[in-house]
Amino acid sequence: MTQDEQKRAVAAAAIQHVPTGCIVGVGTGSTANYFIDELAKIKHKIEGAVASSEASAQRLKSHNIEVHDLNNVSDLPVYVDGADEITENLHMVKGGGGALTREKIVAAVARKFICITDQSKLVNVLGNFPLPIEVIPMARSYIAREIVLLGGQPALRHGFTTDNGNIILDVHGLQIMNPVELETTLNQITGVVTNGLFACRGANTLLLGTDEGVREMTI
Repeated sequence: MTQDEQKRAVAAAAIQHVPTGCIVGVGTGSTANYFIDELAKIKHKIEGAVASSEASAQRLKSHNIEVHDLNNVSDLPVYVDGADEITENLHMVKGGGGALTREKIVAAVARKFICITDQSKLVNVLGNFPLPIEVIPMARSYIAREIVLLGGQPALRHGFTTDNGNIILDVHGLQIMNPVELETTLNQITGVVTNGLFACRGANTLLLGTDEGVREMTI
């Protein structure tokens, strides 16, 4: 199976985890887009969706799926999203598309987080993919200096502004042996909105696209 075929396969498999009559949390990115397209096939069975980005909201609306404001949603049974890297402990690096803060908010609300990825995203140690950090613009230089002290090499994502009006530093050169600890440490730096480590709240289930088909991993 090609990478795209693996993404389509896990997106289709994720539909089995969507309860009838619920509001679904929907992530951002290429694999999440395939999930949105699959969700459109069962839109008559759900009440709608909560989107983690403006781009996903527009794709949902293009399929005539109602998009709800998270503040008006009291129960979110499931959130489905991809990852840039994920370990067998279901800790992730996310935010390659820049939607990490809203993704983290929706994941926090959801009772179950289903991660859908192709096999290239499964790693032993996080850090090969640059770790995104959303920051308040005036704190950029200060935060960059603090990251250097932690052993990272921060680079501004040029020409990019998040849906929240902030900027992103992509941190290279990290080998993230303790993702829960690093996630907490980074979030304590003044001016950091959040970082792309999803370890304190990791995935509940991974649907991994492989050459042999979809492999399900749960912890």
